[in-house]
Amino acid sequence: MRATPPQRGLPGSLLLAGCLLLGACTTVGPDFARPEVPWLKDWSSSTLRSESAAGQSRERASTEEWWRNFNDPVLDRLVAEAQQRNIDVRTAGLRILEARAQLGIAGSGLYPQLQQLNGEVLRAGQQQSNGPDNAAWTYGIGLDIGWEIDFWGKFRRGIESADAAYFASIAAYDDTQVLVAAQAASFYATIRTIEQRLRIAHENAALQKRSLEITERLFKSGNESELDVQQARTQYLSTVASIPELEGSLRQVQNALSVLLARPPGPLPEMEAGREKIPTAELAVIVDLPADLLRRRPDVRAAEARLAAQSAQIGVSEAALYPSIALVGSVGLSATSLDGSVRILQWGVGPALVWNIFDWGRLKDQVLVQDARFQQLYEQYQGTVLRAARELDDAAVDFAKFRAQVDILREAVQAARRSLDIANIQYREGLVGFERVLDSQRSLFSQQERLVSTQGGVTQSLISVYKAMGGGWQAARAEPFVDTSTLETMSERSDWKRLIDAPLPPADTEFFPPPTEAP
Repeated sequence: MRATPPQRGLPGSLLLAGCLLLGACTTVGPDFARPEVPWLKDWSSSTLRSESAAGQSRERASTEEWWRNFNDPVLDRLVAEAQQRNIDVRTAGLRILEARAQLGIAGSGLYPQLQQLNGEVLRAGQQQSNGPDNAAWTYGIGLDIGWEIDFWGKFRRGIESADAAYFASIAAYDDTQVLVAAQAASFYATIRTIEQRLRIAHENAALQKRSLEITERLFKSGNESELDVQQARTQYLSTVASIPELEGSLRQVQNALSVLLARPPGPLPEMEAGREKIPTAELAVIVDLPADLLRRRPDVRAAEARLAAQSAQIGVSEAALYPSIALVGSVGLSATSLDGSVRILQWGVGPALVWNIFDWGRLKDQVLVQDARFQQLYEQYQGTVLRAARELDDAAVDFAKFRAQVDILREAVQAARRSLDIANIQYREGLVGFERVLDSQRSLFSQQERLVSTQGGVTQSLISVYKAMGGGWQAARAEPFVDTSTLETMSERSDWKRLIDAPLPPADTEFFPPPTEAP
């Protein structure tokens, strides 16, 4: 290896210069400040407040395991299984591992880097005619080391960016848990609603079949016209025809729930328990401020973390505008196996400076590119909070309106059933025609369908309320974010041990400080 011969006093001077450089290090670029959302302080979902206050439960709303409010053990088991086995959840957990590895890559820039390592062992020599063989072994080894001093904070900003990206991956994992819990509960409620609709369809089909049989007997005895028979048959067959459609919808939702649980498509045996029972619950009292509800949502936290990561990238690009200062060194050793040969040690150490002065504005434009990306993410963050507020208010409105319809529709069903009873009595007494009976049957079937669908809507909207609050991810923090079999498979390919031992941060961990001022 070639090296510059050392000079007297140079190592001490370099050490002093290095200490001065390290002491003078600064960090360029903006420091991230948690963004404000000006309208959020004064905004409140009046519908959510009024509905929670009107609920029968006087307990404070807990969103951590909100599905337990339905008191349905089957639902509890399905949500727990979905949060552990769902493919999207597992993928999100693997992204956390990727982010940890990226964080390690970013942190390695703070330390000296082995730039090149060379080694050689050669058998060389020469032989003259009728002369001895002068072959010998030649050995050589050398390495180059460089340590770029983080004078402008380029590497520290890189670590800051990777750290925020790591937190973003955790928040994205949490958000996936929220979505999966809500989807599992929603599919479950849909299945129970369709089961009830099927029961109602079968009951009405049986009722209409009896009417058809009566009209057929009357027609054969000459006491009724064929028109009544055909009208009764039309209504009966129309109701029977709705059953295959409902059965098809039921199977499709069962398949969707099975796939959500990472199972093959098909019915779930455990759902035989609690069949045809739509889960119901009251909305507990909401005492949190809207800002607290929305800022805890994982998708909002993920957007904030991505914003912080991009803010640090501005500093990384800005550091490239200034000279990079490094300490470089090399050492080499060479020797031969010849008698009397000497070993040669060569070494060199010194500072290096690289400064791209004539870049024609390229580096400055890189800073502008990163700043523009930051502003884009800032606007996306504001949009994420707006959408979160809309989802919360929309879900609360749906819950209020569906719940208001239930009592009315119950009365409508009772009135329709009484109307059918009266129509049947008057028809048998010859006071009304069979058309009145058919109308009453249609009305009863229609009102029963509306009541069951609305009851299902109440449950679905309540699920949406808790989803909009961002609840359901906290319990998963205590569980492994990558399952054991997957880790074993990955560990057979690569060394993951040092990245999988650390658990996720507790659920109450603050990724960033409270907002101070808008950036």
